[in-house]
Amino acid sequence: MTDSLSLEQRQAQAAQTVRRFVRRFQPAYQALACHAALPLVLTPELINYLRNECLRDQEVPWVAEVDLLLSDLCQPVGYELYALDTDVRAYLLGELERQYGQGRLRQVAKLLISYVKYLAETNPQANEKELETQQWAAMIYLDAGQRRDAVSQIAAQLQAGATTVERLGEDLVGQGELARLAEIATKFAPQLADYPALLDYASLVREVMAGESGIAAERLEQTYEVLPGQNLQLPESLVREVRRRQTLTATISSPVPDAVAVASAVVWPELQTLEFQTGRWVEDGTATAADWPPLTPQTVQVAELYFEEGIPQATDPEPEEPEPLRVPDADSPTDFITVEVATIVRDPSSDEWQVSRELREVERYGEPLAEGLTLEMVAIPSGEFVMGSPEDEPERYDREGPQHRVKVPGFYMGRYPVTQAQWQFVAGLPRVQQNLEPDPARFKGANRPVERVSWYDAVEFCARLSAYTGREYRLPSEAEWEYACRAGTTTPFHFGDTITPELANYDGNYSYNGGPKGEYRQATTAVDHFGIANNFGLCDMHGNVREWCLDHYHNSYEGAPTDGSPWVDEEAKGDKSRVRRGGSWHFHPWYCRSAYRNYNNPRESYNTFGFRVICVAPRALG
Repeated sequence: MTDSLSLEQRQAQAAQTVRRFVRRFQPAYQALACHAALPLVLTPELINYLRNECLRDQEVPWVAEVDLLLSDLCQPVGYELYALDTDVRAYLLGELERQYGQGRLRQVAKLLISYVKYLAETNPQANEKELETQQWAAMIYLDAGQRRDAVSQIAAQLQAGATTVERLGEDLVGQGELARLAEIATKFAPQLADYPALLDYASLVREVMAGESGIAAERLEQTYEVLPGQNLQLPESLVREVRRRQTLTATISSPVPDAVAVASAVVWPELQTLEFQTGRWVEDGTATAADWPPLTPQTVQVAELYFEEGIPQATDPEPEEPEPLRVPDADSPTDFITVEVATIVRDPSSDEWQVSRELREVERYGEPLAEGLTLEMVAIPSGEFVMGSPEDEPERYDREGPQHRVKVPGFYMGRYPVTQAQWQFVAGLPRVQQNLEPDPARFKGANRPVERVSWYDAVEFCARLSAYTGREYRLPSEAEWEYACRAGTTTPFHFGDTITPELANYDGNYSYNGGPKGEYRQATTAVDHFGIANNFGLCDMHGNVREWCLDHYHNSYEGAPTDGSPWVDEEAKGDKSRVRRGGSWHFHPWYCRSAYRNYNNPRESYNTFGFRVICVAPRALG
């Protein structure tokens, strides 16, 4: 749900999402979803426990547990860990209370506490922080005393987190823990309305962590009294960081007339021309130190000039032309390769789906990274297409419309998602904006796609790759991604009207549009596993990993660009959600459609999140 919507709009959207989920299956599914809303984090075992304890008399099928966890209501937050969308969770909790009463809320809370105690006693590998969070979620719904205890514990943890940040300064682990606790407090906001100081402090921490600079000084210095004797303050190191950002913002945005006056008043020394010789070292075995001329130090002055628009200058220098980006050249020439393109069609005689295959030539170039390691890029010709899905497309979502025509300039795109070998090489290059984890993926393999990377990680990868190669690499816009995925097709998949696990990696326990079922691999596959491409030569566009795009997320395409450029909100504050495309190994086939779009906070990273890069074509490709 987007930050720009009002609370009422977000709740209406959440209600629509739940109704769509229930319509897809049966009414009993809503009862399970309501009971699953109280825990902050869901596991298959927990949701099974809640169904058996609370819903035995409502004939909720066991398969509803799987359908709920893999639905659009939930997002994976770790291995076999899931969380409901925040607005969906709030809506379902309201429905749980409305349909079943306060007594059922307390019953579910008691069951959750019993479950947490059981895990703590029987599973030494259980995550202590996760169990603690689950216990807070239960305590908040039991009674006023338990709620107060939960608030006290959260405040104590925030206090400890602030102390850690103050002691360690820029330590990212400490800051991450403080951000996690603030996020938890925010999720409990409707139930903690009687503790505004806690919520105000959590909001302040989130703003600081999101990079906000326009925070009032009194808020930064305020003491937040959550409970008697429990006071929270922002760590001084974070206060200094906010003030640094505020100073930088003011410096960038303010005019410099004083500097102009100073520049005009200074008597500059006469410029002199220096003559010097250059040499080249040649090792021929005869040169000695005595052959070199003596070194003489030179003292120079450095001046910084500021010119105000409108003041005539006697010798205005011509602006320097930016150094052009390198294009595919002798180091990485383009050539043509043959790819196999597959189409799924229904045999009219047997009414069964058949896979037909044909060979096609596509243009590509290889970006050399290390010995034996190349980033393979294929040419995407310029063109025009209809973006979004028609209203009669099976399993369509409203956010996939309205359909609209988009003209897309040509570019090069990674033939595959970025692999772990490619990631590890680029992660070893000099930092541009942030550090990169050299081996973040859960499912290891040099030729498997890298996963568990955030949007910011992917952007940093592109920045390092651009600096290393001299070419502009970046994430695709959402329009570029869909245009490249469709590759001239208008069907739900570039394969046709359906999809099969024979050609793509997704949850094969489910079928789409009457298509075949098949293997559910429960992990990523190597990027060349299937040996199948679309008409542009791109592989793995449906499934394997979801892929980050540049765009901020919007509820629909109303007002979207029509020139292929990314739809970025320049005024967006904080970590506004970014778009992901393509489905993954973990999800149903309808989430792999060409038009399907979803979103996440750009700081989130799960084992379903990957990306591929594009290189803007400096010449016409089409």
